[in-house]
Amino acid sequence: MTRVSVVIPTYNRARTLPRAIDSALEQTVDDLEVVVVDDGSTDETGSVLASYEDPRVRPVVHATNQGANVARNTGIEHASGEYVAFLDSDDTWHPEKLERQLARLEQRSSEWVGAYCDSAFELSGTGSRLRTAVAAVLARGDEPPTREGGEELVGEILADNVQPGAGSTLLVETGVARAAGGFDETLDRFQDPEFCLRVLEHGKLAYVDEELVRREETGHPPADVIKNASEQYLSAYEDEVDDFEAAGYEIRSTHDLILAKRYFADGRLLRGLWHARAASISARHVPGVCWAVASGVRRRPLPIATTVVVVLVATVLAWTVLSQRVLTTSS
Repeated sequence: MTRVSVVIPTYNRARTLPRAIDSALEQTVDDLEVVVVDDGSTDETGSVLASYEDPRVRPVVHATNQGANVARNTGIEHASGEYVAFLDSDDTWHPEKLERQLARLEQRSSEWVGAYCDSAFELSGTGSRLRTAVAAVLARGDEPPTREGGEELVGEILADNVQPGAGSTLLVETGVARAAGGFDETLDRFQDPEFCLRVLEHGKLAYVDEELVRREETGHPPADVIKNASEQYLSAYEDEVDDFEAAGYEIRSTHDLILAKRYFADGRLLRGLWHARAASISARHVPGVCWAVASGVRRRPLPIATTVVVVLVATVLAWTVLSQRVLTTSS
């Protein structure tokens, strides 16, 4: 049996697909296969796949585009490895990514069924890098979340404190991926954490504290799509959300923050403020919120009076959060 099946779903990404495939083939783990699921591409993806003579590359082609979650599930069906690992076609892996994850699992008992790692975004522009750097500095005082285990991870994932990023960071036993039912094909967002929650019903997840995945920033669907997916996701885990919120986890308010930022970035500033009023905003979130507001103003200019009100409210919100942070640090 092959040790690891790498599943790469792709749709019209002929430009970035070779980087993803090459980063899988260049892993220090030799015993692997790369199952590339072409989800009905209409660009040069077929030619890209035809250029690979390596027998480890196994293309599977959908006649029509069915979505990334369906493509990942097709990959799980075709996987012959003991483990399956997922890689988005615009991301790349560090050469030792799989080796480090397998080594971590070899140190654990059989109840540990998978491992994920950290990742970093390929950010373009000085502004994006500055925003990330400032957020990292502000996050230093935050209490670190639980990053591995079983049931104790559920609350962290629901509250978005831990982001396993299954689409490019997760390595999991193939049998567990199948028993968990694969990725939810009805979700337009939050499919990665939702899949990890179902994996946790079958065992524990380990964590490799290294940035072994490089991600490329891609576009977001409209905020309304994310809102619908958030409602669907939280509704499916309503009992768990209630239990973990009672234990002190901020889950619904965290999703309000996610939605506020997306509405801000879409230029729907008033709708963003509606969600921001119920959002859980800490100091590390302030740069991202301000960036989203600025992006929305550039994207969809509002009357001057409305823009001034929105910016003032966002400024007061940021100042309040930062002031609370200073008081907490000094006390």
